[in-house]
Amino acid sequence: MSLTDLAQRAMVTACALTHTTEAATRRLGPAPFLPKLFADRFTHLGGIDKDEFHQQLDGCRSFEDANWAGYWEAIADRHLAAADAALAELGGPGTSELLGGGTVDVRALGELLAPAVTILADRDAAADPLAADRFCAENPVHADAATALDGLIKAMTYEFVAAWPGWSPLRLRAYERSHVLGEILLTALAPAMGVTIELVEIPFGDGDLVRGYFVVPNGAEKPPVVLLTNGVEGTLAEALLPLLKYRSGGIAMFVMEMPGTYAYRESLSPAAERVYTKVIDFLAGDPRVDGERIGLMGLSFGAYWATRMAAVDPRLKVAVANGAPTNRSFGPAASFGLPEIMVSTLSNAAGATSMADTLKKLGAMPIADYYARIPIPLLVINGADDTLVSTQDSIDIAIGAPHGELVLYDGDDHCAMGHGDDWIRLSYDFFRRHLLAADGAVRS
Repeated sequence: MSLTDLAQRAMVTACALTHTTEAATRRLGPAPFLPKLFADRFTHLGGIDKDEFHQQLDGCRSFEDANWAGYWEAIADRHLAAADAALAELGGPGTSELLGGGTVDVRALGELLAPAVTILADRDAAADPLAADRFCAENPVHADAATALDGLIKAMTYEFVAAWPGWSPLRLRAYERSHVLGEILLTALAPAMGVTIELVEIPFGDGDLVRGYFVVPNGAEKPPVVLLTNGVEGTLAEALLPLLKYRSGGIAMFVMEMPGTYAYRESLSPAAERVYTKVIDFLAGDPRVDGERIGLMGLSFGAYWATRMAAVDPRLKVAVANGAPTNRSFGPAASFGLPEIMVSTLSNAAGATSMADTLKKLGAMPIADYYARIPIPLLVINGADDTLVSTQDSIDIAIGAPHGELVLYDGDDHCAMGHGDDWIRLSYDFFRRHLLAADGAVRS
C-alpha cells in the first residue's frame, strides 16, 4: 500500500471516529468516503457512462437522507420521463402507473418492450452505455421500445443509488421503487427471454420474509437449481441481470438478498443460517426443479454464507464463493480505512450500537473451522487486490476446503468486478460440470 493510500485511509478513519464525514463530504465530495468500487457497480448495472456518473457523484455533497436520496432520485426521474415519452408513443402505461401500486398489465407491457429485449437479456457483466443508441440506429422501427426499456433500467439503477446503503426512511423508499421497477421489467420480459420469472416470498422467523426471484427456463424438465445470494447492500436486480445471458443453459436460479439487508427485519447473525436452510427447503421441495441437484453461489458477504452452508447443508452439491469475508476480515484491523457510512451499514446489518459492538458481533461469525468440513466442490474467486475485505480469506478457504479451487484475478479488486464476464462464465461452467453431469458426461 502506498503512502498516499495510507494517508487516505487514515483520513477516512479519523472522520469516521470523529463523526465528521458529513462535514468533510461537503468540502471534498463523497468519493473519498465510499468503497473504491462504488461507481463501477452502478455504471455496470445501469449501462451508465462512467465519466457522467463520476460528475454526478461529485455533485452530491451530502450523505444525509434527504439530500442523498433526493439528489439521485431527481436523476432517476429524468430517466423515467424519457421512458414515459417512449411508452406514450407505444400506447403503454406511464411510469407513475408502474410505480403507483395499482394494477398494471405486465404481459402487455412486455409485448411492447419485447422487440428491444436484448438490451436487458444479453448484456455483459458491465452493461454497455451505448447499447440502446446502437440498437436504435440498427432498428429504428423499435426505437421507442429501446428508449423506454433503457430509461426504466437506468431509473431502476439510480433509485438503487438513492437507496444505498439502506436503513434510513427515504433510502428504503428508493429501494422499494428500484425493486418495483426491477420486478416489472423482469416479469414483463420473461416470456420474451424464454424463462419463467416469479417473485417468491418465503416466511421465516417472526413475520420476516425472504424475497427472491425464481427463474426457470421454459421447457426444462426438472432442471438443477442454483441459489444466488448477494452482499450486505446488494439488490436482486444487481445479482440477476448479469446472469440472464445464461438463462437457456439448463439451470434454474433462485436469487435472494442476504439476511440483514434492505428488506429484512432480522439482523445479521450466525442464526441467519436457518434462513438459507429455509430457502433450500423450498427449492428441495419445488416440483419445477430437481431438489437433488442444488448449487449455491455467494457474492461478497453472500460468499461467507456460501462457504458456511457448503459445510452444513448436505443437500448442496456444489458451491461458488466470490469475495468472501471471513476470519481475517472480521478483526479490528479491518476497520482501518472503513468509511463511516460503511461502519453504520455493518452496524445496522448486525443490529449493533457501535463499531466496537459491530466488531464483537462479527467476531462471533468466523468459520475457519468449517473449511475442512466442506464435502463438495467449492470454487473460490476474488480479485488479488481486494480493498474491501482480505483476499487472504479467499486463499484460506480454498486451501482448507478438501475440494476447493482458487481463482484470483491479478490487479482486480473485490469480487473481481473488472473480470465479471470471465468469472461468471467460469462459475456457470463449474455449475454445469457438477450439476448437469450424467454418467460422467455433461448434458447439453
